[in-house]
Amino acid sequence: MMKKVYKSLSSMLLMLAVVALVAAGCGGKDAGSGNGSAPDTNAGSGGGGGTTQILFWSPFSGSDGPFMKKIVDQYNASQDQYKVNFVIQPNGEYYKQLDVALSSSKERPDLMIMHVDTVPTYVNKGQLQPLDDIAASAGINKEDYVEAPVEYATIDGKWYEIPLDIHPLVMYYNKDLFEQAGIQNPPTNREEFESAVEKLTDKDKGVYGYVLPTLWPQQFIFPTLVWQNGGELWNGSDVAYNSPEAVEMVQWMRSLVDKGYSPGNVQQDGENTLFLQGKNAIQFNGPWMKSQFDEAGLNYGVAPVPQIGKAKQAVFAGSHGFVIPKDLADENKIAGIGDFLKYVATNSMDWAASGQALAAKPMLESEEFKQLEVQNNIASSFSYVQFAPNVLNWGTISEPIWGELNNALLGKKDAQQAMDDAAAKSRQAMKN
Repeated sequence: MMKKVYKSLSSMLLMLAVVALVAAGCGGKDAGSGNGSAPDTNAGSGGGGGTTQILFWSPFSGSDGPFMKKIVDQYNASQDQYKVNFVIQPNGEYYKQLDVALSSSKERPDLMIMHVDTVPTYVNKGQLQPLDDIAASAGINKEDYVEAPVEYATIDGKWYEIPLDIHPLVMYYNKDLFEQAGIQNPPTNREEFESAVEKLTDKDKGVYGYVLPTLWPQQFIFPTLVWQNGGELWNGSDVAYNSPEAVEMVQWMRSLVDKGYSPGNVQQDGENTLFLQGKNAIQFNGPWMKSQFDEAGLNYGVAPVPQIGKAKQAVFAGSHGFVIPKDLADENKIAGIGDFLKYVATNSMDWAASGQALAAKPMLESEEFKQLEVQNNIASSFSYVQFAPNVLNWGTISEPIWGELNNALLGKKDAQQAMDDAAAKSRQAMKN
């Protein structure tokens, strides 16, 4: 999943402007031009015995794009009945372009990548078709995928998205700084985390145990902490992020600044800049950061986010998956899509190489995947991942969180007041 893509998603990772982040995941800071394999316009759907052409859109305009293209190229080379034409759209504009394409018949994709938290909105708009029959015909079973994204994308008993990956918030840590501080293992709970960041902080050297981001990726961090502490973002009928459980977590984050473990006014991406410089020992971010850290030659480790809250293990996650527009009726194309998705289910190690943890169980359980230390560690949290609330227009509703949270983390507002103000603004948005 890509940091840039998610910045676009900005709100709860669910924002339809989406997920351009996860540089390594769905698009990173190195977002490209958005050009992929151009469709072969000289061939038809294949009804006359020719190759059936399938137009496949994705927002993978960061460093992950070539990994998906490699899978598509390998599939195309494996048979000659279908040709998947892979087109990358700029991730920051992906959903805007998708909306235009789905509202007209011109240049509409036959297959699309979609973030799981956007699926309910597009189903509500009547723009996606259920995949149950297509999956059954292709020999694709729900049981072969991690349960969380399958359950989320099953609406009114119908399955609308076949998952590709899951990208939860994870903890990155600087192994060299840990060794210097005498810390042998990454922290797993609040007590261990606070002890570690205290030992890791050396202000004389400008080194901090944990640099607290006040903006992105709080869209992943804040929900994680709220859920861990027994709170909710949505209680079934109303926003709930001004609850005592949520406010306590905002206060806890601010306390890291007050205790001197983190600088107090971190600009956008400041925590990552300091991590790359070896001056930030721990950061919470997504799998999409892996390629950037690898290229920088950092000696880093990856572990699940510690359980900071008092109630349970939980971590906010996103997920990429495959969806089909409702209006696609060409039986040859549909059969080809099923064939391609069946292929991906057992031939997606190249996507794992991009830094993503795969959602297909045959891949997760393979020895090849288990040899990928980072991705395997990421997958260890799959049993307790949670996605954004399955609420229509959640991106718009939850948008006020981030500005008010920023105020609280910068010390401009009391935590309770900031969250109360965010809730009030959200309720107003629901009326509009």
